[in-house]
Amino acid sequence: MDECKGPAVSDWLVGNGHDAVSISQQLDGLSDIQVLRKAVEESRILITNDKDFGEMVIRAKEPHRGVILLRLVDERTAIKVDVLGRLFEQYDTQLSGNFVTATESSVRITRFE
Repeated sequence: MDECKGPAVSDWLVGNGHDAVSISQQLDGLSDIQVLRKAVEESRILITNDKDFGEMVIRAKEPHRGVILLRLVDERTAIKVDVLGRLFEQYDTQLSGNFVTATESSVRITRFE
């Protein structure tokens, strides 16, 4: 989880059986490229609300293990948890290695071969 997602969402993920790590709890202050590289090094899907990761992954073709970009109108923790819960429930097998943009009402998956 990128710094902008907060520990409550990371705690929810861990509590629901996901191997989640919050950058803000472990390595606060890393640059975006360092966060992405750390996720690759640990074979993790990165969850963020920072559009810069789209630039890095899609345009600059930086290596990644998957990115989930949350583009939410309402940034409350309960909304983030609801969107992520539905995303994992409905698209679990399509998340790894792809760039996923999720809103409160839609999901767009950019696939990487």
